[in-house]
Amino acid sequence: MNEPVIQLPESLGSGKRGGRGALSGAATQRVERPAPLREAVHTALIELIINGTLQPGQHLVELELAQYLGVSRQPVREALQRLQTEGWVDLRPAQGAFVHTPTEEEADQLLSVRSVLETHSARLAAGRATDEEIARLWELQREGEALVEADDPEGVTAANAKLHAYITQISGNAVLAEHIALVERRVRWYYRPIARPRGHDAWNEHAELIKAIAAHDADLASMIMNRHTERTRQAYHDQRVAEAEQQKQK
Repeated sequence: MNEPVIQLPESLGSGKRGGRGALSGAATQRVERPAPLREAVHTALIELIINGTLQPGQHLVELELAQYLGVSRQPVREALQRLQTEGWVDLRPAQGAFVHTPTEEEADQLLSVRSVLETHSARLAAGRATDEEIARLWELQREGEALVEADDPEGVTAANAKLHAYITQISGNAVLAEHIALVERRVRWYYRPIARPRGHDAWNEHAELIKAIAAHDADLASMIMNRHTERTRQAYHDQRVAEAEQQKQK
């Protein structure tokens, strides 16, 4: 597009969580056209929340978001209203919009559901995987391990989602894939803060899982995936506890 890149003011990072996720400190993300503008803005804002550019508790100003995305305020306003209904944003009377801060209960419920769905996905994948699909899983595994070694939490988060999505694809169950897709974005949001502490352990577990799928051992693959997703859920809980302790000490 021909519109100029507009630098946002420092004030955008002055929300509840400070300036760590300020748009003014991030590369400008222009919305691609001719995708339906309303949908494109909605998707862009979710990705900004998932990747940490917009932090939990951060104040969202329509004008600044519109400038950042290169759109008018109307699709931003519509997107924020939709994001509220989906649980990504809180709209507070006389205060405006803020990125939602997930509660411990919300995260626990979603990650528990994810564990059930992906455990079944691994079982099905073990019964169906071809040699070519297993080779692709090992490619994704190597990509993830390289990102762990590079200490790239955002890259690791994306690689983790990619590997899990491919296992779902191998499962061949379209209904299961549809349900997993409903929780996938929020799982990425919760996973990013623990991508570094989970690090090597998570990818070692992935390697065990791929071996079980390659051996077509459905029971073992199911057990490993269940243990893997439960450890992720526990890691998220431990991270929240640690953050709460840090806040008490300030």
